[in-house]
Amino acid sequence: MFSEKELDQFTAQGIEVSAIKSQIENFRKGFPFLKAVKAATLGDGIISLSENDINNSGELYDQLSEELEVLKFVPASGAASRMFKALFSFVDTYSGSEEDYKKYFSDKGTNSIFAFFKRLDDFAFYEDLKKYFEENGASLEQLHLQKEFVKILEALLNEDGLNYGGLPKGLLKFHNYEDKARTPFEEHLVEGANYCKDKKGRVNLHFTVSPEHESKFKEKLNEVVDAYEKEFRAIFDISFSQQKKSTDTIAVDMDNEPFKEEDGSILFRPGGHGALIENLNDSKADIIFIKNIDNVVPDRLKGTTYLYKKALGGVLLKFQQKTFEYLKLIEAGEVDSGKLAEITSFVEKELCILPPEGFANKSDEVKIDYLKSKLNRPIRVCGMVKNEGEPGGGPFWVENSDGTTSLQIVESAQLDMEDEAQKAIAMGATHFNPVDLVCGVKDYKGEQFNLLEFRDPSTGFISYKSKNGKELKAQELPGLWNGAMAFWNTIFLEVPIITFNPVKTVNDLLRDEHQ
Repeated sequence: MFSEKELDQFTAQGIEVSAIKSQIENFRKGFPFLKAVKAATLGDGIISLSENDINNSGELYDQLSEELEVLKFVPASGAASRMFKALFSFVDTYSGSEEDYKKYFSDKGTNSIFAFFKRLDDFAFYEDLKKYFEENGASLEQLHLQKEFVKILEALLNEDGLNYGGLPKGLLKFHNYEDKARTPFEEHLVEGANYCKDKKGRVNLHFTVSPEHESKFKEKLNEVVDAYEKEFRAIFDISFSQQKKSTDTIAVDMDNEPFKEEDGSILFRPGGHGALIENLNDSKADIIFIKNIDNVVPDRLKGTTYLYKKALGGVLLKFQQKTFEYLKLIEAGEVDSGKLAEITSFVEKELCILPPEGFANKSDEVKIDYLKSKLNRPIRVCGMVKNEGEPGGGPFWVENSDGTTSLQIVESAQLDMEDEAQKAIAMGATHFNPVDLVCGVKDYKGEQFNLLEFRDPSTGFISYKSKNGKELKAQELPGLWNGAMAFWNTIFLEVPIITFNPVKTVNDLLRDEHQ
């Protein structure tokens, strides 16, 4: 039972009591593991295109996309503070003693404090840092020589300096060019102009941002948009949204009772990136590209990105055309036994949805209803890169609750790693998900799907946190490219590793791909 005050809080949050009860039940029961049947591999769930196929697919995309509304959707709410975790720790603990110097600077690896300071002038923010010290009557070069490392980092990270520790990742300077440095936000504008521009020159981009950062993104947009519109002969239509408060999830204590704040109110926490399915659902485009804010490269490496983005788009349109053709035949009642066999083969071999046991013995009418339900769904083509040790979900064949087996992006936390068979399947994954998706979100009649109907609510996560010294349990919604898209039609396409260049730590900016 909830008090009147708590019910008022739920109303203000925009959350139904039934949703809260369901979340509490999830804490009590836990989420079931997914059952992986096998890892998706090349030729068995993952498509690999020849050079000729890539070019043809790109040409198909160029030809058809001009008549469609294309959107580039960029999750951009990530704060930069995690990028600088090691630097913050250094500032807190470095005393300047000879002992500390040896402790921190003996490690000369790529992610070391030594590498950061040795190559300080290779960072795109170096000139801003230099200017900051000049304006304050000091010299960055001198401070560097005098080993005033903490002063330098405080100027970079703190609010009275460049405030890199408090800015969103999308607004940090990532890449140097001859006449300027660019932020990831700007790099996405450049990308959009190269594969999302319609025949009128319009480029649609949408960024999901944190409430406290939206004004900063808009300031940056106002500062740079005219120059980019002129350079690319484009009209940028940029929109922003925030994770909805109604997608926050209730926190509970270790007894699965609502976690109370000191003022007696119940604690709610953001529901993770899966909450963004609501923002995606509000987008009215025909085709939506999804890519994280920090996965960008300088112009000299963008050619491969453009090539494969268009290839992904072309594959989507090709599959979509075929799907729509079959759905129209079904609706018109023009499916004879030969066409039924053809559609069944397409669903099983191309869309990789294997029917439940006993399907072959069903009547034609039941088969047609089944095929229609599987064809009439949102569709996504997901780039997959060869696994070279990077973290992230992977492509698997998964057994679903309705008895079907289909392709899913699966995080390791969704698999029972205590089960030796499941662990072996997980370890056999050859590829992983770099968050490189293109989505078709309209049906064969041109109407928008309600994406919220295609989620699998049983694929959330429970994590353990603390607040004010008290332990609590938090709940994440089904992930955006995991359970939130569980009942989409999914195609996996191999893309080269060069298309995946995330920046997780500041020293990642020293990689060749970001220089």
